Formats: sequence, C-alpha cells, structure tokens
Amino acid sequence: MARLHVVVEGRVQGVGFRWFVKQRARAYDLAGWVKNRADGSVEVAAEGADDGVAKLRQDLGRGPDGAWVTAVRDAAPLDDVLARPFSIDR
Repeated sequence: MARLHVVVEGRVQGVGFRWFVKQRARAYDLAGWVKNRADGSVEVAAEGADDGVAKLRQDLGRGPDGAWVTAVRDAAPLDDVLARPFSIDR
C-alpha cells in the first residue's frame, strides 16, 4: 500500500483540476481527497495500491486540458485515515 501527499502548483484552479483528480483516483481505486488551497495550488492526499498511486502522481504532472502544471511537490506525511470514495474537499 502506498501513500501520496502533494501540492500541485501552476494553473490548476478554475480548469477542472479537482474533478480530473477525483476521476483518476477513483479509476485507480484510491482513497483520499483533493482540495484547492488559498495560494492557488491544489493539495492531494491519496492511498492505495502502489501502481495506482504511481499512475495518479504521473497524471498530476499533466492535469486536464487547460491546466499548466509547474510543480508537484511532496508535502509533509499525513497521519489521517483517508476515506473512500476519493472526494473533493471544499
């Protein structure tokens, strides 16, 4: 089981980025959440099979059409239990 907690920077708000992440994470059967941050970045926490988490991290580097990702930075590890289904936090 792998875990991911990252902050995605660039043009990632107002382009459907959270919906993109939610769809991909659910397709990979991951637990967790995605949310916008006040600084214009997007934060993602996910947990599941190693290959699913790795695929999601790759997807985060691309994003949906209209997004422009400049960085995917590791954030401090979380101790929280991540819930299913993967959700968008507001």
